[in-house]
Amino acid sequence: MTHTILDPKLQARIDEKLAKLNSLRPLPSSAVAKLREQFAIEMTYNSNAIEGNSLTLKETAWVIKDGLTIKGKPLKDHLEARDHYEALNYLYELIEKGSQQTVSEVLIRNLHKLVVRETESEEAGSYRHTNVMITGSDHLPPDSSELSLAMRGLITWARSDIRKMHPIEFAALLHHKLVYIHPFVDGNGRTARLTMNLTLLHLGYPLVVILKNDRRKYYRVLSLADKGDYFPFVRFIAQAVERSLNIYLKTLSPEKERNKKYLPLSVLAKQISYSEKYLNLLARFGKIEAHKESRIWVTTLEAVERYIKGRQRQRKL
Repeated sequence: MTHTILDPKLQARIDEKLAKLNSLRPLPSSAVAKLREQFAIEMTYNSNAIEGNSLTLKETAWVIKDGLTIKGKPLKDHLEARDHYEALNYLYELIEKGSQQTVSEVLIRNLHKLVVRETESEEAGSYRHTNVMITGSDHLPPDSSELSLAMRGLITWARSDIRKMHPIEFAALLHHKLVYIHPFVDGNGRTARLTMNLTLLHLGYPLVVILKNDRRKYYRVLSLADKGDYFPFVRFIAQAVERSLNIYLKTLSPEKERNKKYLPLSVLAKQISYSEKYLNLLARFGKIEAHKESRIWVTTLEAVERYIKGRQRQRKL
């Protein structure tokens, strides 16, 4: 699969933002450390919450940073938070060492081992020996007897195609292929999201967080990818990448960039001729530069005006 799946306009926007971030290097170490901590806690919370963990974002931070025990919450949820945070630290260690570690079965197993170390210790890092069904999905993962062959095929694909496509396309497809195979009894989603992030972190992208609030959409676009329609899933991951870049640039850029005013679509709709519903459609399909803050899509007036000017140019042509 070497044809382009990522929307060209969305790709150009992301490439421009990554170039802008790279132009600011070396980045201030104290600001980067704060961002890294913020993203690590945010990803730990969201990645675990997608799988049913009951800790809130604040509780996740308390468990990780202060070692607190949250009354009324299962021990398993506490252990999952600590395990995921340790797995993220392992990713950062690989990046800091300048390791050009390619995607391998050893790497994927190591990540899984860390993610379920305290909750599924007997299964940690081991492929499943039983067949599984994915709740809420009509996809049936490969038989356990086919796992070794399927994982070898995944690694062969990864090493062959990593330079044939845009990094975001590659990372998204790697994520999908790994959860499609579902090699472990538990922890497949968390392991896939970490593996995807390692490939992107190597190339200078910030950590990419899939939000719990987008869980239903996440599962829906994964299901479409199961049936061979990869475009919605790649776009979904690309929008998550853009959100992270927006946050990094807002924090680390010169004052003019930091003062960019991101507004809810309901506020912007009162300033322009587009309705909130139409702006929401443009945001969801990556047509305008937008990201979610909590459950709310936000964008800038400048981003919408750029889109309008682009439409006007197309009409003239």
